[in-house]
Amino acid sequence: MQRRFMIRLAAAFGAASLFATLAPLAHADDTIKVGVTGGPHEQVMEVVKRVAAKNGLAIKIVEFSDYVQPNAALAGGDLDANSYQHGPYLDAQVKDRGYKLIKIADTITFPMGIYSKKIKSLAELKPGARIAVPNDPTNGGRALLLLQKQGLIKLRAEAGLKATPLDIVDNPRKLKIVELDAAQIPRSLDDVDAAAINTNFAMQAGLKPRQDAIAIEDPKGPYVNVLVIREADRNKPWVAKLVAAYHSPEVKQYVEATFGGAVITSW
Repeated sequence: MQRRFMIRLAAAFGAASLFATLAPLAHADDTIKVGVTGGPHEQVMEVVKRVAAKNGLAIKIVEFSDYVQPNAALAGGDLDANSYQHGPYLDAQVKDRGYKLIKIADTITFPMGIYSKKIKSLAELKPGARIAVPNDPTNGGRALLLLQKQGLIKLRAEAGLKATPLDIVDNPRKLKIVELDAAQIPRSLDDVDAAAINTNFAMQAGLKPRQDAIAIEDPKGPYVNVLVIREADRNKPWVAKLVAAYHSPEVKQYVEATFGGAVITSW
C-alpha cells in the first residue's frame, strides 16, 4: 500500500512539474500579429514592439504594401490588430465590406500634401493640368477636399468626406483628376502635373512633406489614424497592453524626434 501511495505521489509531482514547465506556452494572448504599411507606421510599431515587450506582450509585425489587405487579413483572422488607416477609411471598409472591426485607440496623423516635379506652386497650374488623387473612397475624397481648400475646385456641399470627381461642380482650370492606387502615386509624379499623396507613401518615396509639398492639410482634421482589432477581441488582456505601449512616452518622443512634424501624435 505504502509503495503504491509513493508511486502516485511521485506521478502527481511529475505532472505538476510538467504543467509548470508548459504553462507559459499556453498564454497565446502574450503574442500578437499586427499589420502595418511600410514607412512611418512600420517604424513606429517597431518602437511599440519594444515597449510592449517590457510588459510581457510580444508583437510580430506584418508589413503590407497596400491599403486593402491589412483589413482583409485582420477580418480573416491572420492578424490580431492593424495600424495603418484613419477613421473615415475604417468606417468605409466596415460599411462596404461588412467587417466586424473596431477602433481601440487613436495613433498618429499624416497631413496629406500636394506634390509636383513640374511646378513650384499651385498658381503655376495650367488649364487642363493632370492631378493624381488616391482611388479609394475616403482618401480620394480627402484629396478633393484639399484641392477645394486650395481654391482649385468646388465640390457639392453635401459630398462630405466621401467626395468623388463626380461631385465637382466648379473646375475653372478644367483640371483633369487622375485616380490611382494611393501607394502608386509617388511613382507617377513624372506623369502628372501634381499629385495628392498620403504622407506615409510620400516619406517612403523620399519626399519630405514640410519641405517638398506645395500645399498641405491642416493637421487638425478628421483623418487621425487608429489602432484596429476584431470586435470579438475587445476584452482580451493584450488589447490594453497594446494601447498602453502605443500611447507611451517612448513612442511620443520617437515620433517627435524622427519625423520633424510630418507625423503628429494624436493622443
